[in-house]
Amino acid sequence: MNFLLNDEQRQLADSAREFLAAQSPVSLQRRLRDTRAPLAYDTALWQQVIDLGWPAAVFPEDEAGLAVGYMGLGAVFEAMGRTLAALPLLSSVALCGELLLAAGDAAQRARWLPGLMTGEARMALALDERGRHDPTRITTRARHQDAGWVLDGEKWFVMDGIGAQALMVVARVLGAAGEDEGLGLFVVETDQPGVTLAPTCLADSRNYARLTLTGAQVAGDHRLNEASDVKQALDAALDRACACLAAEALGVVREVFERTVSYLKERVQFDVVIGSFQALQHRVARLYVELEMLESCVRAALAAIDAADPELPLLASLAKARAADLCEKIANEAIQLHGGIGVTDEFDLGLFVKRARVLQQSLGDGLYHRNRYAQLKRF
Repeated sequence: MNFLLNDEQRQLADSAREFLAAQSPVSLQRRLRDTRAPLAYDTALWQQVIDLGWPAAVFPEDEAGLAVGYMGLGAVFEAMGRTLAALPLLSSVALCGELLLAAGDAAQRARWLPGLMTGEARMALALDERGRHDPTRITTRARHQDAGWVLDGEKWFVMDGIGAQALMVVARVLGAAGEDEGLGLFVVETDQPGVTLAPTCLADSRNYARLTLTGAQVAGDHRLNEASDVKQALDAALDRACACLAAEALGVVREVFERTVSYLKERVQFDVVIGSFQALQHRVARLYVELEMLESCVRAALAAIDAADPELPLLASLAKARAADLCEKIANEAIQLHGGIGVTDEFDLGLFVKRARVLQQSLGDGLYHRNRYAQLKRF
């Protein structure tokens, strides 16, 4: 596989870094947090992103997408991590968009994909039902009624759920929790009776919701192509999303690392800069090596998506596991190397640490993905 960006992807990466540095500095995320913005992102910034065409970047040309590829989109997520930019890209593109491509029929794709690509509509995936990510433990039920379906259940940590026009709900049609078979994908409008979305506050102050479905009625054509393999489509979408989250985590921890190195070159102790202390140099050198290894894992996962490599599930879990581990390790080291100032709210480092903590857990932590990697390798 080729880990290098092509010209189009390189231009997207460069423009993303320049645009987000200018239009979405860390101070914007601080303001969104302090003002408790209902959507947790800036709507004017999101409109600019739509105008740049980012939501359509990875969709195929025959669906009116730009077909830039995930190597290009991954560079966007890395730039987002650098500035803590809060954008609902992951939910609409890598999760719901990919599920529509994989499990939707032609009519369903024509109905919902254009809105996602133009940004005129937002959709969020409602999957997990407990505190830890576990896509196999689905107890939300869908039962036939007349020509449609009725859904009952609860979903936790729905990313970008507040303000979304529709939700893609994973519900069990047959079988019991833990079984791969018997799952269905349903598009549920958020403004219909029986649907309740409550904001959930996490450490990074982003947009999360808890969904309660109480007799929510869904039309028959709102179930994605029931002949499709839902488990396979869901795994493929989650692999893409994990690669994007790992890319964002790479941006977060690299920014934390570079800010820490700059601080070590400026902080004076005993009349010398602390960066001259050999013990601290050793700690930073070890972190640098691990950062470079994470970058290689992220590039491999993104390249595997574009190459349709069958090793993608392994590479996605490898990248997400390493990203989760470094989100904890580098954040902890950065706080220790900064000393007391590192834990003050006025210092931007704390915002990066909080985002890193949530990225660590999102769609599975290091333990989950190491276990998944072992199962895929049949260890």
